[in-house]
Amino acid sequence: MKNRPFEGQVAAITGAASGIGRASAEALLAGGARVVLVDRDAAGLAAMQAEHGDAVIPLQLDLLDAAQCRTLVPQVLALAGRLDILHANAGLYIGGDLVDADTDAIDRMLQLNVAVVMKNVRDALPHMIERGSGDILVTSSLAAHYPTPWEPVYASSKWAIDCFVQTTRRQVFRHGLRVGSISPGPVLTGLIADWPADKLAQARASGSLIEPAEIGAVITFMLTRPRGVTIRDVVLMPSNFDL
Repeated sequence: MKNRPFEGQVAAITGAASGIGRASAEALLAGGARVVLVDRDAAGLAAMQAEHGDAVIPLQLDLLDAAQCRTLVPQVLALAGRLDILHANAGLYIGGDLVDADTDAIDRMLQLNVAVVMKNVRDALPHMIERGSGDILVTSSLAAHYPTPWEPVYASSKWAIDCFVQTTRRQVFRHGLRVGSISPGPVLTGLIADWPADKLAQARASGSLIEPAEIGAVITFMLTRPRGVTIRDVVLMPSNFDL
């Protein structure tokens, strides 16, 4: 049990086919959980299922489609029978000067990074409250803690979601639920492909990027604390981040 702390539990992870979501899934699978992988990337979901077998339950959804988004929790419960851990991870990124940002892209990013997270968490709460236990994790960002000048739209979405995590946590802790966020610095995923080229090159050259597997290790740490302990937020960054 020590090496499989999530035995018998069901987790659902959004944006699970790649990047941080995939790293989270692999950490929870290694810990013995069954994991519902939520993503719109059917090929990525199929690859994860082929690699990990029956412990993986693929669920192809486009969370930007409101009708599909509403089905997330009901489908998880229909497929797996319960929900112990929700990792609201799916997100988009916009960097660069605000004046250059496409307004439709701003709408999509705010919808996925903020509204979809709120709706997914809201839909999971009744089931977890009824059971008197549950863990909710949200992927935030170091950008939620610092006014990053090269990503005002993205950083604003993470400041908003950081507030959501902290206020929701204070509403639901009395029901036996824990709510926390993980706030990594730049991670080696496709999400940072839109970084300014000079900033990305500088980060790569200085070793200022985090491997996704490091995020998975932190998620395992957060979820394996005694039930009376909530890790409210973990900020992690490359040691060379400030170079």
